Amino acid sequence: MKSTPAAVPLLRAELGDVLRGIRRAQGRTLREVSLQAQVSLGYLSEVERGQKEASSELLEAITSALGIPLWCVLREVSDRMAVFEGMSVPETLPDGVVPVTLIS
Repeated sequence: MKSTPAAVPLLRAELGDVLRGIRRAQGRTLREVSLQAQVSLGYLSEVERGQKEASSELLEAITSALGIPLWCVLREVSDRMAVFEGMSVPETLPDGVVPVTLIS
């Protein structure tokens, strides 16, 4: 019997999971972040659940409300996707880039 390969996770699902993890790690509610980001509560919830694609402007508003640079969130998502595809993720960053630990 052949095993079927696992489906590649959707980018929007991984992005939402990272955003949700950061928000929860900060002990913040959807309402708090949605108000600060000026995004509707329902839309933010759908983004976190991977049901909606977020524009770059929306992502910037959300990450700004979370106090996390957008590039850190995108890096975490990129690393997750690389690991899923069996790639090794380098532990080092280019000179001058400050590492940020998000979630594991």
